[in-house]
Amino acid sequence: MARKRVKKRTHVGAKNPVSSAALNGHADRKDPKSMVIRIGAGEVGTSISQLATDVRRVMEPGTATRLKERKANRLRDYVTMCGPLGVTHLLLFSRSESGNTNLRLAIAPRGPTFNFRVDKYSLAKDVRRAQRHPKGGGKEFLTPPLLVMNNFTDPNADANSKVPKHLESITTTAFQSLFPPINPQRTPLKSIRRVLLLNREKSPENDGSFIINFRHYAITTKAVGMSKPLRRLNAAEKLIKSKSRKGGLPNLGKLRDISEFMIGGEDGQGYMTDGTSGSEYDTDAEIEILDQGPKKVKSAKARAAIAAVEAAEEEEEGHDDNVERRAVKLVELGPRMRLRMTKVEEGMCSGKVLWHEYVHKTQEEIRELEKKWEQKRREKEARKKQQKANVEKKKAEKAAHKKATGGKSKDDSDDEDEMDMDDYPYDSDMYDAEDGFDSEGLAGDAEEQANTKMEQDGEWEDEEEEIAQEAQAKGKKKPALK
Repeated sequence: MARKRVKKRTHVGAKNPVSSAALNGHADRKDPKSMVIRIGAGEVGTSISQLATDVRRVMEPGTATRLKERKANRLRDYVTMCGPLGVTHLLLFSRSESGNTNLRLAIAPRGPTFNFRVDKYSLAKDVRRAQRHPKGGGKEFLTPPLLVMNNFTDPNADANSKVPKHLESITTTAFQSLFPPINPQRTPLKSIRRVLLLNREKSPENDGSFIINFRHYAITTKAVGMSKPLRRLNAAEKLIKSKSRKGGLPNLGKLRDISEFMIGGEDGQGYMTDGTSGSEYDTDAEIEILDQGPKKVKSAKARAAIAAVEAAEEEEEGHDDNVERRAVKLVELGPRMRLRMTKVEEGMCSGKVLWHEYVHKTQEEIRELEKKWEQKRREKEARKKQQKANVEKKKAEKAAHKKATGGKSKDDSDDEDEMDMDDYPYDSDMYDAEDGFDSEGLAGDAEEQANTKMEQDGEWEDEEEEIAQEAQAKGKKKPALK
């Protein structure tokens, strides 16, 4: 009798391969997502467009990399799609009438919004052009960058400072929420391939400015404690084991022995190390990494013998062979930006101003503004209640009419289309009925105009008669179109 089949691919207990996102420690569906948008895409210019593209690369993989803006798009169109797409942050680039480049960081869906003026910026291509050995695009953008923030809080700040303490707190929280948090116990070290550095400049005059320097780096590591020829051989061994065989192998065709390659040929001064070669690796730091790679399984006797030898060596030398020393170097990827905060708003690109760099209000003016905002809030709540009541009233009238007539009348669909949009509740101040926006971009379409002209000239009737005659000639019982 045949054995019963056990499904192991799609059922409980299946040993399916773990996805790369899960291995990298960033597979949570609640990870923040962002959109980098050019407001007025046809007016910002090519440089700002390229800067927005570079910032999208920084925000990968949790961003809309191939987002295409249209000139007719408004901010409300993107805000509407934040909920269905799960977008948590909007980075809005724009250019003012005076030529200043602005960046707004808005947290969806309720705010706050941070307004920055881009004082200076350098594109990623300009940064690569200035480097001798630029870093190419590889697997660095498959995982989010490591966020490093410096000098965002001042221990001497309080509520009465020019830059109040609560402003520093909400700014720090806003930038921290751009990327998913890192769990040191679960996140593999190899998944951290980039660093985003945000450094706040402290003004010596204490003039109340809040300036942030934006830098983006790639992390590169190399083994230390071995000579350059030995590093090349180590890299060649890894290249031979991999599928790619392109370049990288040392040329030993003109040498008589491997020793000439190791000691430097005829003019060699003996075996070279990082200390004697004079070409030590320019590093930012040196770290020790525990080797956790896969190893060949050996017998119990062999493992016991190796463990005894390693224990004896550790007692004599006092170090662990599984620990590898590697040099860490940061290679800048770009872009660079110098951001100057000008204003913080309570809502989504609107609402009460929480802080302004240039405009300062007295306590009396602040109280007057608070009264105005409270009045606006009450009016908004009243409008929402009225809209909800109108919707419920019309639903009740429809239900009563349907019950009286014994079914849905012919005019119900027309009534639904003719309902005023003011009767539907919405919770946004950015939707104005006066601004007629064609979301599909079909207004004045040439095909629509051609169809209208054909109907007026009677060409559609001639085509209908020809179709009916062809159908009768083929023996099909198809009634003529009217």
